Amino acid sequence: MSFHDFLTTIGLDPAILGAGAAGGLLRSLSRKRFKVREVFLSPVCGTLAAGYLTPWAVHIVRYYGWPPMPTDASAVYAMAFLIGTIAMWISDLVFEAIVRRIKGDAPPSELP
Repeated sequence: MSFHDFLTTIGLDPAILGAGAAGGLLRSLSRKRFKVREVFLSPVCGTLAAGYLTPWAVHIVRYYGWPPMPTDASAVYAMAFLIGTIAMWISDLVFEAIVRRIKGDAPPSELP
């Protein structure tokens, strides 16, 4: 059994995982402060986010019908790429808020 077959067996589409990894890599390379650790961890986190959130997001978008989504797979892969990128930006905001709260730099009411 190949790795591709294994991922398909457990319900993960390897193309969606690749799109999420690319989104995470884009996020890590687009930061002002370039950290080597983030270059390796961001694609992993983007992959996880895209792998688990993309099927759910596609279902929601198709259920409500807005925006109109084409039926081909390219729209699903584009959504996986965006989820991989956006999930990393959201995690940055959350972790920065946690660090500020722990360090006591800002009162909890002033956090975003």
